[in-house]
Amino acid sequence: MHLGFVGLGHLGKAIAGRLLDCGHTLTVWNRTPSKTDGMKAEVASSPRSLINKAEIVFVCMFDSNAVHSILSQEEGLLSGDISGKIIVDLSTNHFKEVPLFHELCEKSGAVYLEAPVLGSVIPASQGALTVLISGNETGYKKVKAVLEDIGKNLFYLQEPGLATKMKLINNLALGSFMATIAETLSLGESIGINKEEILEILSVGGGNSMVLNAKKNKLLTEDFSTHFSSALIYKDLHCLQDLAYEQKKTLFTGAVIKELYARTFAEGIEQEDFSAIYKVFKKG
Repeated sequence: MHLGFVGLGHLGKAIAGRLLDCGHTLTVWNRTPSKTDGMKAEVASSPRSLINKAEIVFVCMFDSNAVHSILSQEEGLLSGDISGKIIVDLSTNHFKEVPLFHELCEKSGAVYLEAPVLGSVIPASQGALTVLISGNETGYKKVKAVLEDIGKNLFYLQEPGLATKMKLINNLALGSFMATIAETLSLGESIGINKEEILEILSVGGGNSMVLNAKKNKLLTEDFSTHFSSALIYKDLHCLQDLAYEQKKTLFTGAVIKELYARTFAEGIEQEDFSAIYKVFKKG
């Protein structure tokens, strides 16, 4: 199938690569043109040009401002031949912006599906992401087979907004687990146990988790090349606080974890992988 893909950051490029591996042809566009280098895909001159060539377009952007721009800018997706087409937004947006995206696409005759993913670069390259989807059911059924190429688990939460909210809730657990593992490791090292042994004990004890298994090697080698940045999880936890505020719910651990990731900006490591939160604890 011929697909469009907008947004080739760390995650977007991995997902696009997986789609190519599955035999799809791609037309791609990225705000920084150099990120398309080396891809076996046609490069569009603009989002408008891209959507004129593809029936299904994936979008994977940093935040809601970027998504809004891609949709509505002068040469944006909605300025093209959009009627009957499906936009699958893999970005983690602010939940308050998502209804607008649904509305803008619907008014233009297109289907908008919010489809934030759980997982980062490695599972994306393996087709092992979890995809949460909300929006038009007919549109979802049309793209389901393609989503199965990138996602091991698909969860259809029909009501617009629910997929985005669930992604934010998931990232509370993700960020909390990572910070706790990092703090545990730092404290264990301070009493004289070597890093390898601490992580081995945690992996068969209270720390055993998908998060530990995914980030163990990064903690061992201190190679914090980015799969999912601290800047991104900080953004997501900020959105989560807004959700808690709207629901009039307390968010005890979420507030603390968000501020821990805020420290990565002060340390200049916010663009590194979010497992680099270990450096904050080790320094402290």
